[in-house]
Amino acid sequence: MIGPSEVVASFDDPADNLAFDEALLRAAPEAPVLWIWRNTDCVVVGRGQKIEREVKADVCASDGVPVLRRASGGGTVFHDPGNLNITLVLPGPSDRPLEALGELMTATVAELGLPSRLGDRGLFVGDAKLCGFAVFRTRTGLLAHSTLLVSTAAERVGRYLTSAPADPRPLDSHRSRVASLAEHGLRKGVADVTAAVRVAAAAQLGELATRKPSDEELAWHRSLQHTRYQYPEWHAEGAQRAGS
Repeated sequence: MIGPSEVVASFDDPADNLAFDEALLRAAPEAPVLWIWRNTDCVVVGRGQKIEREVKADVCASDGVPVLRRASGGGTVFHDPGNLNITLVLPGPSDRPLEALGELMTATVAELGLPSRLGDRGLFVGDAKLCGFAVFRTRTGLLAHSTLLVSTAAERVGRYLTSAPADPRPLDSHRSRVASLAEHGLRKGVADVTAAVRVAAAAQLGELATRKPSDEELAWHRSLQHTRYQYPEWHAEGAQRAGS
């Protein structure tokens, strides 16, 4: 019987990491898959969001920070090495994917010794968001992923993301004040936080076997790089390569 696993993989290009994130779902695993990863500096918008409503594109361009798009919904996030990304892929249908992800992240933060509460698509400490959540479904399963601000300063997030537009629309991000673990006085390194995620995941899913990416995951990764993530129109507008 195939059990839950943790994939160990990383790519130099943030767009390639986003492609692999989706590839884990497209490969239709038979058991839960966990992936813990980080990006260099970038802004990542949700599948249907408008960049001009979410991002200070001129500041990003000036600072050399790419603006990228993922396959899931949810709000715009800033990635840097102080932000940990947690991907959870679950096979089959699930009515409450955000609940599973919320349980994982709540247990992680509790393992680190910090009380938290679940809110609208995220985890909060006091009135500040610590983790954002998003979900993407296919016929064979679902992907739920979270950011976890380890040491990223709130000022860095605010430098690149816009304030709420005066004319709210359904796909706009739900703006919240953010604060990292470090800003809450919990000065843990990425290795310690990663270990806490693994402890929480094992308690929720069962013991996870550590493995390299499968051939099918890597094949999906190459395909998605070609049809989406290495294609500028995907990141700008959410458009796939014609004929794909």
